[in-house]
Amino acid sequence: MCGIVGYTGAKAADEIIIEGLRRLEYRGYDSAGIATFCDGRIEIRRAQGKLRNLEKLLRERPLSGCCGIGHTRWATHGCPSENNAHPHRSAGVVLVHNGIIENYLTLKAFLVEKGFFFSSETDTEILAHLVNFHYRDTIPLEEAVRRALQEVRGSYAIAVISEREPGTLVAARLGSPLIVGKGKEEYFVASDIPAILSHTRDMAFLEDGEMVVFGGAGMTFATLAGEPLRKELKTINWSLQMAEKDGYKHFMLKEIFEQPRAAGDTLTGRISDRGCVTLDGLHEQPQLFENIEKVIVVACGTSWHAGLVGKYFMEKYCRIPVEVDIASEFRYRFPVVNDRTLVLLISQSGETADTLAALRSARQQGGRILAICNVVDSSIARESDGVLYTHAGPEIGVASTKAFTTQLLSLYLLALHLAVRCGRLGAARCAELCGEIVKLPRLIEETLKLDDEIQAIARSYKDSRDFLYLGRGNQYPIALEGALKLKEISYVHAEGYAAGEMKHGPIALIDEQMPVLMLVPHNEIFEKTLSNMEEVRARGGRIIAVTDNDDAELREKTDATLLVPTVHDDFLPVLTVVPLQLLAYHIAVLKGTDVDQPRNLAKSVTVE
Repeated sequence: MCGIVGYTGAKAADEIIIEGLRRLEYRGYDSAGIATFCDGRIEIRRAQGKLRNLEKLLRERPLSGCCGIGHTRWATHGCPSENNAHPHRSAGVVLVHNGIIENYLTLKAFLVEKGFFFSSETDTEILAHLVNFHYRDTIPLEEAVRRALQEVRGSYAIAVISEREPGTLVAARLGSPLIVGKGKEEYFVASDIPAILSHTRDMAFLEDGEMVVFGGAGMTFATLAGEPLRKELKTINWSLQMAEKDGYKHFMLKEIFEQPRAAGDTLTGRISDRGCVTLDGLHEQPQLFENIEKVIVVACGTSWHAGLVGKYFMEKYCRIPVEVDIASEFRYRFPVVNDRTLVLLISQSGETADTLAALRSARQQGGRILAICNVVDSSIARESDGVLYTHAGPEIGVASTKAFTTQLLSLYLLALHLAVRCGRLGAARCAELCGEIVKLPRLIEETLKLDDEIQAIARSYKDSRDFLYLGRGNQYPIALEGALKLKEISYVHAEGYAAGEMKHGPIALIDEQMPVLMLVPHNEIFEKTLSNMEEVRARGGRIIAVTDNDDAELREKTDATLLVPTVHDDFLPVLTVVPLQLLAYHIAVLKGTDVDQPRNLAKSVTVE
């Protein structure tokens, strides 16, 4: 959601910034812009729509200069338009911003009274004018930014340049991610690692309330209160190839097919030869798990679905009550949290604003905070008492796939670790379950061989206007996830439901035009799910079944059957979700939608 790239050095800033913005397209945006120093003046180019529109404008009206800032905007205040696109100018001050300024109306009234003119509907233009208001006499840009931000309520990541101080770039953050990179006599700032990874691997992560200044003195860090800071640069070991398509048509398809590798990486080093679970330093934090009376899982979207699967598994083996909350609702239901509550945050990016806010609320109430996250040193990871990284690698497609499966694996490992610690699970049984888990990378690979069958099913159902996804037990969250994937990328209405609840409402929608995808594991409720299938058939519904049981009776009741490999029922969600990801992908491709960057969505949702 919105992306920032800034550069100052000796190279052509426009080329570096545009390349960086291209690598941030996965975040979702509706307009783009860039500003660079050109012959002592800052020139701005902005365009509505995709980055290619801005690139076309730059071919017609090129920019030069070795210092600049760029931005991709996801509309909050004001509709998508060239006027509302960033960067925004106030006299010689030019600024880009991610986040939301909550007191923008009060600030705008003040600035209008002081004679400032507004040309956009955005809250960001207020920031540019506010910096300019404080930027007078001999006050340097750094201090003007600091003073302006002390008047602001809300969230932000900003990058600012000024015609008075050529080559200087000031950046700051509160609630929105911002990464700093250092090259050879050149400096970078960006919203995420891939934007600058081709130029430097030496990076630092700004914390809330921190700022950085690039200028004649090199790179200096400080708090917004003006206190100097020392920050260590870290070496990022991601390869550029990990963020490229590798010959696949879309990042999403590549990431679906990366799941065996991602699953293997998530498990590597975490299960010993004897079947014991070892969790990357969490053994050194036993206080996280001692005398836990309740677990609250907090997440959004796909991560919330992973949490629902985790609830089934954790309650079964740990015998601890588990609540699963949507992060945006968590703070507003007055949850009961105390020092014996383990609050488990799940987030791919580690920057999800609602999840981060829930973390801070839980901490205020004394909860113990543990995160499952994909991005090292992200905000959620840094603010948690402990973190379990998923090792999925960069996920570029907006619709999450490999992050979801690695979250499931992380939840399984965490639950087993906790079950053994609290004496609910013996070593022999834990080793037996770990033996099933280590099969999963290979079994995901087997499941991916269904791709041709799934493409054929997609062709049959691509014109359907509605889908119903049904599952029971730990397959119910997979039904929710499958429906979400279809909605996200194909714009087809789909609903996920607990199969046993179908007759309490959704059955009224079923007719011969309604495809019903049913998850049918061969377990103790297999026959009950067959009964639900009969109820669908009796109303003319067209049934697609995903099952691990090659049962003749089942095939007779379906229009299409997808057979996944057999594995312990507790771990079957890792396999049954894969056909649902592929089905959503192929229907979206057939419908011609933008698979990797679906409309109105963002990869990293950094506003509440």
